[in-house]
Amino acid sequence: MGELRPLGDDLNDASRALAQALRELFESLHLSVRRYAARRRLDPGTVSRYLNGTRLPPWQVISDLFTDVAEHRGTAVTIEAIELVRSLYGSAVDAASSPKHAVEILEQQLADADHVSRRSSVRGDVLGDALLDRTQRIADLETRLNQLEADRIAEQKRADELAQAHPDVSGLIWERNALQLEVERLGAALQEAQAQRAAAEGRCDLLERQLEAVEQATAAVLPTGPQGMPKILIVDDQPDNLLAMTAVLATLEQELVTVSSGREALKALLDHDDFAVIIMDVQMPEMDGYETCAHIKRRSRTRDVPIIFLTAMGTGSEHSARGYAAGAVDYISKPFDPWALRAKVAVFTSIYLERHSQ
Repeated sequence: MGELRPLGDDLNDASRALAQALRELFESLHLSVRRYAARRRLDPGTVSRYLNGTRLPPWQVISDLFTDVAEHRGTAVTIEAIELVRSLYGSAVDAASSPKHAVEILEQQLADADHVSRRSSVRGDVLGDALLDRTQRIADLETRLNQLEADRIAEQKRADELAQAHPDVSGLIWERNALQLEVERLGAALQEAQAQRAAAEGRCDLLERQLEAVEQATAAVLPTGPQGMPKILIVDDQPDNLLAMTAVLATLEQELVTVSSGREALKALLDHDDFAVIIMDVQMPEMDGYETCAHIKRRSRTRDVPIIFLTAMGTGSEHSARGYAAGAVDYISKPFDPWALRAKVAVFTSIYLERHSQ
């Protein structure tokens, strides 16, 4: 991971031009990829893919690179250089945006969700077998203890006399109690595995609907009905991101409510009760996406509104697990694919309309 990897073989012109510009900036730092990744708390492999053009970095990563180059040189990066890279970045984003690319993203998410479902199913089977074994062992111990208790009643002896006559009673009771505690633990773990599998299966069904929407290559996947179209709430503290998402989702012909903080999002949810979905940035000052999501899920009025987390930190297991634990239904990384985002929002809108037409 220390040296720059060669540029990807099948890059389009826009991605290649951006990667070359980023490599020139990076090489001026005279650092290894691993050391720079450690400095910025990034994965070295991910940084390497950013620099060889096989993965498009979030703009924040590029902005941080400009900051580090300016600090290393002792002079600010020129406005012209920043605008040039911004232009290259915009072209790379446009080039990467296509139904085919969105399908690849959603198929990978579907594969991940299916893997979680299968893993949870296997874990559930193992826990179920262990639970059955412990339950049977408890039943055997109860039979033995009942027999000893019957002897006690028949002989009308006190408990201490019984313990003397049957010195294994206390051991049997201890073993039974220990097994009962283990049964409780296994039962809780089994419920968790079953819930995880159910959630993964639900996510698989949702992703299949999103794939179908992208494959139709149109935003017009929404059912028609007499009711008005629900709103979409977009939460991001960066004005550029709000503008970008507004432009992408404008084709859905729904009212877009944009706010720049978690507190404003909570207020918007009090003012309106017809949001089909919330798109929320994870990294926000004061109240981040996780905390905002937790507040939303605690309110009975808003707990069922689906939340898509948008993040520049990647969609690794650590971040996605925290997002799902907070109550998010989906997780996509910046820079987002417009086709994939539109498909996700369109499907959640369709689900909203289906529920409210019943």
